[in-house]
Amino acid sequence: MSQKKRYVLVGTGGRAEFFYGALTEKYRDTSELVAFCDMNQTRMNYANQLLREKYNYPEISTYTADQFDLMIQTEKPDVVIVTSIDRTHHTYIIRAMELGCDVVTEKPMTVDEEKCQEILDTVKGTGRNVRVTFNYRYAPHHTKLRELIMDDVIGQVNSVHFEWLLNTEHGADYFRRWHRDKRNSGGLLVHKSTHHFDLVNFWIGSQPEIVFAFGDLMFYGKENAEKRGVTEFYERATGNTIAKEDPFALHLDDNEHLKAMYLDAEHEDGYRRDQSVFGDGINIEDTMGVMVRYKSKAILTYSLVAYQPWEGYRIVFNGSKGRIEANVVEQSYVNSGGDKAMEGALKGKSIQVFPMFDEPYEVQVDEAEGGHGGGDPVLLNDIFGHPQEDKYNRAANHIDGARSILTGIAANQAIRTGLPVRVDSLVQF
Repeated sequence: MSQKKRYVLVGTGGRAEFFYGALTEKYRDTSELVAFCDMNQTRMNYANQLLREKYNYPEISTYTADQFDLMIQTEKPDVVIVTSIDRTHHTYIIRAMELGCDVVTEKPMTVDEEKCQEILDTVKGTGRNVRVTFNYRYAPHHTKLRELIMDDVIGQVNSVHFEWLLNTEHGADYFRRWHRDKRNSGGLLVHKSTHHFDLVNFWIGSQPEIVFAFGDLMFYGKENAEKRGVTEFYERATGNTIAKEDPFALHLDDNEHLKAMYLDAEHEDGYRRDQSVFGDGINIEDTMGVMVRYKSKAILTYSLVAYQPWEGYRIVFNGSKGRIEANVVEQSYVNSGGDKAMEGALKGKSIQVFPMFDEPYEVQVDEAEGGHGGGDPVLLNDIFGHPQEDKYNRAANHIDGARSILTGIAANQAIRTGLPVRVDSLVQF
């Protein structure tokens, strides 16, 4: 039997349990979780409580953010899992590699081209591995789309139209949290769309070349609410009487898990998880349109709107032999507000192929349990368990991570300047 890999995890917020829960419950035969690192001791204590009470796993050592090097020296991990806020990803990814560790990082790999270049350079300099956790690649319906295109069912893909809808529960959640400041998240075109741009790269087997975009804050934020006639405002929802009547409000004291993770921990760092989505200080877009030219000459038209009545997407691939249409409705959710398996879970899907000179037909895809359309369990096994040979090459490395965010980074630049952006001008691989 091979020796267990030793893991430490940085950032014990909402996304962390997805990884440490799997490690300590299902993958004990291959893995050992040995330490947490976070700027907030209360949050680490709560993570340890969950390890003990929910996963029947002994509590592990905790290190504050300034003790990262000490943690690596003391615990001697093989792999560092990074689930901190996006703007700090590069710090831990780079330092982990410099100290001799491989990395598993939550998406997006980082938020701008300078930090991306630093990561790429460090991989070259250290020879370490960086894995980016694109769980959407592993969803059966997404893998099926890759298979159809690989099998030349519609020939050469020449254009893609991709419309993604975030609803007033999940979409609004990005405007309550640290994501609302673009310095932290790169905005939704980096933080969220990294999934979508990665899928297009994965599906059509190409890379972005030129990007143009428009985007603005058109629904959330105080100014937009005032234009619609709203007169009562608040800074945070919990304990606020005005917020009781707001369907967009998140009340941390109504959810035991969110209360323990955030409300009980905010005395240490001042972070408020329940900010008003109609407050000041929001500088990310909620309405975005992007056009991308790929090196294969394919053209992508992409839309992301974060205040829709339902959650999911519609995508069309136009090829030299026909057309594929896919429609997916996903389960709405608030990050860490409930069952992890419901995050991005499917409510409905359809894939239709329209051959150029034949009758259209429906493509059947087996359902799979788990979050993100059934992709989460497959991804976790691929990272921590016993992965099988994969003809679809779904495992994503630092190059995949870079190419996915560079579309969003270029789109942000195009929004700022009003000019198209050549992706190759942003970083050197």
